[in-house]
Amino acid sequence: MTPLYARHKRTTLAIATAVAAGALLTTGLTTGATAAPAQAGSLAAARTAGSPAALSNAARASLIQKAQTDVDATARQIGLGAKERLVVKDVVKDVDGTVHTRYERTYAGLPVLGGDLVVATTKAGRTEHVTKAAKAAIKVASLKPKITAAKAEKQAVSAAKTLGSAKSAADGARKVIWAADGTPVLAYETVVGGLQDDGTPNKLHVITDAATGKKLFEYQGIENATGTGKTLYSGTVSLDTTLSGTTYSLTDATRGGHKTYNLKHTTSSGTGTLFTNTTNSWGTGTASSSTTDVTAAADAAYGAQETWDFYKNTFGRSGIKNDGVGAYSRVHYGSSYVNAFWDDDCFCMTYGDGSSNTHPLTSLDVAGHEMSHGVTANTAGLDYSGESGGLNEATSDIFGTGVEFYANNSSDVGDYLIGEKIDINGDGSPLRYMDEPSKDGGSADYWSSSVGDLDVHYSSGVANHFFYLLSEGSGSKTINGVSYDSPTYDGSTVTGIGRAEALQIWYKALTEYFTSTTDYAGARSGTLSAAADLYGSGSTEYNAVAAAWSAVNVS
Repeated sequence: MTPLYARHKRTTLAIATAVAAGALLTTGLTTGATAAPAQAGSLAAARTAGSPAALSNAARASLIQKAQTDVDATARQIGLGAKERLVVKDVVKDVDGTVHTRYERTYAGLPVLGGDLVVATTKAGRTEHVTKAAKAAIKVASLKPKITAAKAEKQAVSAAKTLGSAKSAADGARKVIWAADGTPVLAYETVVGGLQDDGTPNKLHVITDAATGKKLFEYQGIENATGTGKTLYSGTVSLDTTLSGTTYSLTDATRGGHKTYNLKHTTSSGTGTLFTNTTNSWGTGTASSSTTDVTAAADAAYGAQETWDFYKNTFGRSGIKNDGVGAYSRVHYGSSYVNAFWDDDCFCMTYGDGSSNTHPLTSLDVAGHEMSHGVTANTAGLDYSGESGGLNEATSDIFGTGVEFYANNSSDVGDYLIGEKIDINGDGSPLRYMDEPSKDGGSADYWSSSVGDLDVHYSSGVANHFFYLLSEGSGSKTINGVSYDSPTYDGSTVTGIGRAEALQIWYKALTEYFTSTTDYAGARSGTLSAAADLYGSGSTEYNAVAAAWSAVNVS
């Protein structure tokens, strides 16, 4: 899984896909110190030819259907082998008519892990470029394993136990082609569920070479009327709710049917109990350790609302999967659980109540961070390990920051600090700093050959630093009352292009150029391609992307 923060020796915290690896009704009522309305125009860049076009659900479905119909012809055109097949995962269409189709791949009917690719086709039907997660040709000598599935499962159970799982058996093993690292091989993918020793739901995926029995890879999944909200972190806000008879519920019918549920301090894998009320007022503005506390629910509903609107109004994206369907949120998970996580399996967002059950991890940037893991899972699918894992985490920090600025909330102003409201460290300091990541004591300011060995919450620092420099530039400055002083690896001076354009570049790279195995060099290439598409090769924006990457030692 990917929670908000990493638990090094079970003491430090870092926001993930869980924050850490993956975000109502009738009349508009605004009372008290209501947050200022979101200013979408301040973040949304002009729709250039290379910008993603807004697609209706029907139009998107039609493009996917056409791409799936043409998969055999596409496979031949891009030079895939006779045993390879493509499966359409998603499509993005640009304003100029270019269609970027994201595919998964099979070989002899087996899933190819690391076989994902993106094909860009011009309006005239010409294939413009292909971006592959795996560079090697997909081919294995034999499809007959030399070890049994039972042996692979035993290995996976052992690995899960080291992470605190009490499971004595795996959920199953399947044959796959492992192509994410080096020469493709026949392998088993084994999944073991359960709970980690910190209480976080666990779904460990272990990849085992089917010929030698060697463990090749492992990663954590996750055992994945307008009312008034008086929130803990964002003040008094408007919440879209639903009225049924005389009962209101925290159901946002205007944003894909998002619902907010109460787990009542359990670690249930179910939805829990939907928050309902006889009035359309939610929360008190203060936290309570009671399982009936509604304030955390108000924060969670508000975070989901602002995250949906940020993606919709900034990128034209309708929900996490871009299909108009809302996720759901769960609060009061576990007892004194100091984390939050996105689960792509249940398509839901879950929040713990923090220390003493009175410090819920429901702040705005945490909500945006976690639900953005869902966006990454449903686009590039960045592997949650090594450099790609750092990019996965940074993507959530980048878009979580975007959500916070977008909301334009006077109680939680936009900044380049991550988790500054939830006080996980207990001293008022934020979880992460985007302008100078190393200030948290563990994150990397610059790329080095060993950065991929860090926990993904720390290797993310390189991309976070890049994004800050691209947005705001280097040196000393104050933004919304927060002082920053961002250094550069080479002593260069970087001039920022503004957060709006930086967000557009990162989103386009994520959805059209990044793949599951993208590393920092690939991220530089992908963002330069995105900048060229949006603003032109050699443009101010393009040159700024190159300069910002060089400033964090990525060349």
